[in-house]
Amino acid sequence: MMRHAAQSPDEVFDVVDEHDRVIASAERGEIHRLGLRHRAVHIFWMRRDGQFCLQRRSYAKDSSPGLLSSSCAGHVDSGENYLSAATREFGEELGLQVPASSFREVDYAPCHPDLGNEFVRTYVLAGDWKADPSASEVDSLAWRTLDEIISWTAQEPSAFATPLHHLLARPSVLNALRSLGGCQGGREGRASGSP
Repeated sequence: MMRHAAQSPDEVFDVVDEHDRVIASAERGEIHRLGLRHRAVHIFWMRRDGQFCLQRRSYAKDSSPGLLSSSCAGHVDSGENYLSAATREFGEELGLQVPASSFREVDYAPCHPDLGNEFVRTYVLAGDWKADPSASEVDSLAWRTLDEIISWTAQEPSAFATPLHHLLARPSVLNALRSLGGCQGGREGRASGSP
């Protein structure tokens, strides 16, 4: 699997309208500079012990460097669908190849400034896998229960990326994270580390 730099300004993403319909494509740098609407995914990964993975974003990132965020987040490439982006990003950032069937979509957030002008689909998955984070993407990982995460974000909000705050305020995301504990020990996909 290719492990790449934190980001490249010439990556190409689809530009979408207010209804998330593709209207053009453009390079990452231009999309961010002009504040154009585009697409992204966030993934919340929980181990069987009920702890969720938080990612401290690489300090080389162009947005929210060094801040804590969901387990994995990334843009949807031009021509790619949301689920394919989620499985690809999980592999690129955390070094884990997890079948698409292991990802459960729990929320579709409309484009919002707090999300970087992105439409965001949020996925959850549960499993005990050994991550091999990409040093160019991820500074470190932290494991906390949902209650600990909520308390931490309230006590130290500036340590967390704005999109994480936005997603945790969405009832469908919060309810899904709370109910994920009921899936502990259930069916989980097989994952492999990066080759």
